[in-house]
Formats: sequence, C-alpha cells, structure tokens
Amino acid sequence: MKKTIVVVLVAIILILVVVGAKLYSKLTVQLPTYSSVDTSVWLDQNWTAEQRDWFHHADQGTQTFGIPYEWFMALEQPGLSLGAPALLSDPVYLDRFGFIPSDANSNSGSLPIGFARGGAMHDGSGGAWKNPRTNVDMTALGLTCAACHTGRFTYQKTAVLIDGGPALTNLNEFQSGVGLSLLYTWYVPGRFGRFADRVIGPGASDDAKDALHRQLDPVVAQVRKIIKLENGVKDKDVVEGYARLDALNRIGNIVFSVDLDQASNYAAHSAPVHFPRIWNSSWLEWVQYNGSIQQPMTRNAGEALGVGAAVNLTGGKNDLFSSSAQVKTIFDLEQLLAGTPPPDAHTGFNGLRSPKWPTKILPPIDPDLAAKGAVLYGKICQPCHMAPVTDPDFWNSDRWSAPNSAGERYLNLAQIDISHVGTDPAEAEDMMNRRVATPPSLGITSDQFGVALGQLVELTVNHWYDGQQPPTPQVLRDKMNGNRPNGVRAPLSYKVRPLNGVWATPPYLHNGSVPNLYALLSPVSERPKKFYLGNREYDPVNVGYRSEEFPGGFEFDTTIRGNSNSGHQFTDTPNQAGRIGRLLTPEERRALIEYLKTL
Repeated sequence: MKKTIVVVLVAIILILVVVGAKLYSKLTVQLPTYSSVDTSVWLDQNWTAEQRDWFHHADQGTQTFGIPYEWFMALEQPGLSLGAPALLSDPVYLDRFGFIPSDANSNSGSLPIGFARGGAMHDGSGGAWKNPRTNVDMTALGLTCAACHTGRFTYQKTAVLIDGGPALTNLNEFQSGVGLSLLYTWYVPGRFGRFADRVIGPGASDDAKDALHRQLDPVVAQVRKIIKLENGVKDKDVVEGYARLDALNRIGNIVFSVDLDQASNYAAHSAPVHFPRIWNSSWLEWVQYNGSIQQPMTRNAGEALGVGAAVNLTGGKNDLFSSSAQVKTIFDLEQLLAGTPPPDAHTGFNGLRSPKWPTKILPPIDPDLAAKGAVLYGKICQPCHMAPVTDPDFWNSDRWSAPNSAGERYLNLAQIDISHVGTDPAEAEDMMNRRVATPPSLGITSDQFGVALGQLVELTVNHWYDGQQPPTPQVLRDKMNGNRPNGVRAPLSYKVRPLNGVWATPPYLHNGSVPNLYALLSPVSERPKKFYLGNREYDPVNVGYRSEEFPGGFEFDTTIRGNSNSGHQFTDTPNQAGRIGRLLTPEERRALIEYLKTL
C-alpha cells in the first residue's frame, strides 16, 4: 500500500512539472453537478426527429481532439485516485461540460449532441491511423456545429431543448479535460495499461503496446505545444466559461498557427462571444456579430477547419489545401437550416424556425401586459431590430435585397457603430487589428486576419470542387457557396438581428455579459457587475438563466476587457455613452419582456 502511495505521489510531481504554471494549472477540471430532470422536451421548430438527429451528428470531416474515437472512448477522467477513474466519455460526465446527451433512439451511440464519428482517422503525415494490434483503420471524431448551437434550459424538472439556440457548454474546460486525460495516461502508472487494454484489447503483445505508446508520444507532445502557445498569450486571455467562445480567434489559431506550424500567429482568446442563435442566419447577407463574413460556405467551412478538419498547408503544390473537410455535408447542413423555398410573407422561414414560448411548461404569457409591451417595441426596438417576422412590415422592409438569379433575397441588417451602441468593442477591434504571416507558397495576398482566412477557406473549398470527378461545375459551386461572393470585412460595428426567439437565447449582448432581459432593459448602473454562468435553471420572470453563485459555476466579471456589460442602455442621462433610448420604468421593462416572450 505504501509503495502505491509513493508511486501516485511521484506521478503528481511529474504532472506538476509538466502542467504547473501553464494553461492546465489544476490537476482536474472543476465542474457543476446538476440535478436530474424528469423529462426532456424538444420544441417544434419545423424539423423532423430524423432531420434533427442528422444535424446533431453529421460528419463535417473534423478531427477536433487530435485523437481517434477509439482513444476518446478509452481515456479516463482527469483526476488522481488509487483506483481506476471513470471514463472521460461517460455521458453523465460530458453533460457536466454542457454537452447534451443524445436521445435513446439516436444513431450516435453514446456520443452526445454535437459529436460526430467520421471516416478513417489520419495522422500528422496524412496516413491512416491504425490499431497497432489489428492494423484496422481507427475512426475520426470531431465536433459539429450542433455542439455550440443547441440550446437547453431546465424549469421545474423539465429540460427544454432548442435547435439552433446558444449552447451552455464550457469548451475551454473541456479542452483542459481532454488534455489532462492524455497527460495522466502518459505519466500516471497503471493508466496506460488500462488505456491499452481498452484500445487494443487485453493480452496484447509488448510490441503492440509499444506501438500504441509511440502513437501516444506525438499526441502528448502536441498537448505540450498547445500549452506553451497558450502560456505565451495568457496575459491577454479572457476566460470564456459557459455559453461563450472566442470562435474567430480560435479558428485563426488552428489554421494559421497549429496547421501552419507558425507560433507567431497564435493569438490570445481576447474577445469571447456568446454562441449565436442560427435560425434565419442562412438568409442574412452578413453573419458573425460584427457582420464580417458574407458567404455561407466560407463561414461553415471555416468553422470546420477551426474545429479540427485537417488541411494541408505545408505540402507540395498539388497537395496544398487538400482537406478532410466534407464540403458536401457542410452544404447539406446549410440547406437544412435554410429550407426551401426561399422565405416570404406567405410561408415565412421554411428551414429551422425560432422556438415559441412553451406555455405548457413555462408560466403563461399575460396578454394585456404583452399588448402594452407591443406598443413599446414598436417605438423603441423596431427601428433597429425590425418588425416581428410575423408582421408584413418585416417582409416589405427595404433591408431585403432584390431577388438574385436563384430567386433568393437576403437581409442586409443594420450595422451599429461601436461608438454609438457602446457595447464591448473587443470582438470588432481585435478582428480588425489581427495580422497573420503566411508563406508565399499559399498565395494569400493579405496579412489582415479576416481577409487571409477568407482566402484560405476559399482555396480549400475550391481544391475540393476541383478534385471531384468530374470537377464541380460553376453553377453548382455558386449554389453551394450560397449564391454569394466570398466577402470578408472587419467593421467597427455590430449587426442588429430580428428578435424572434430572443427569450430562448440568454445570456445577452454579443459577449453574454448581461444575464437576463430585465437587466438588459435597465441602465448599466443597475446591471450586475459579477454573476455566474452555468446554471441551467430558467428564470421566466426576468428571462434568463439563474445567475447566483453556485458550486462549479463560472464567475463572469464585467470589469475585464472583452466582458464589459456597457452600452445598449436606456437612460435619461444626456450624452451617455451607449445610450439608445430613454429610461424605461420597471413597469415598462416588464411589459416589454412580456411582449418579447411572444416573438
């Protein structure tokens, strides 16, 4: 027994040497423990159960974790114990990071929503990753867009699930958890043996185990490399926590630093944003909070590259831009979101629709109070956020473009300068200011991050189009690209979306810095300076998640750059920065909230 304790202590010291004072500064991840629910309900959003399940697990060609599915299922949870810890892949454990368990009849097996098993996993040289005992190809595993864009809240023991809504996941802690699990497997005695038994089977030869260990070596080296890169920018990092991610900077880090093996291109996660809702997004002329990306294919293929779809940026000329990204699947996902035919005043949006307030689960809406709120909405909100999508004025708005050759028109939403709206400028400023260095071999003509990313994604997608037999014809390329050019820009402004379904999208503002709608309609001085994210319990009165302190919750500090809760405020103070309207009385705020529940 004493020998075992000594061995564990030695392992702790080894891990502290590798991990201490770097990104993974703790020996485990701290997660909330959630109460069980009695039932789960999917709201009707114009998708069948089969469409929903396909969207949740469609393979985009990502290899997010840099390890095959078989390894992920064999890793143990990070933490030290004298016995064998539970598995990392335990759905109950993954649920604590915010990953929603799949329905019992899902084709995903035990993987949660947002995880996809793909084809053969490839190693760093492009070769198939083999099981060293059987020589069988191992399976790729990656995240899908559903991991960040599937919402959930609970109310009195019922879980309400919302397709296209902002997820309440903590991807930063999950990254830490996977990295720590790999380090534990490498350093802690006994763990590798159990890992090998699960991956290649008990009773494997020493040669097979040695081969598995050699496969693990470069993976652990990559974890150390990421730790070093993160440590180099940590002074500018903003912790993302639940419901947020600095998605654009993370995509840039994967593509321009990790894939390109260029450490100088690694940037801090300085501008986390709240996972956006994606219903109706197919019909927006520009997407991202700062209205920076125009083409759906650029947006979606860029997302796939950012969550680990492999792309060759350092090989020979003929191999450059070859990628594991599944362009056809990425297009099909967008088509499911968009729906057919194009939306109009008669049918509305025909793809994924925003959810309706579930009156059988949440308290009923007060119609008299909502009617008062409707008047306020027309005066205060509608000039920027447009008329409700059920109103003919919405469909007749001059913000709709003229129909193109495909009979499609798009919403060119208002962009509000950050100096006027007054909300945290980090997302817009940091995209505008970021620069990247690329080798001449790639043919990228700009060092501006957004422009360079748009060009790289276009070259990658075109490589796929050109590689089809026969090559994809131009008319089909145009369709798959969303009949829009590859426009990329970095304005110092934020776009203003229609508010249908806004009640289902807490927390609020683009960076998630306001916990509920009541606080958003209040002056900044009345908004909480600190609150907690990660609680799933819904507050139907103030409309948001409950935000008081709780074990394992993420403390949101609005005094940090990137986290500011300033702007978009209603106040009578003249010349107040970020003032967009007069002060609303508490009664008016309640009336407006009641109306927003109807959208």
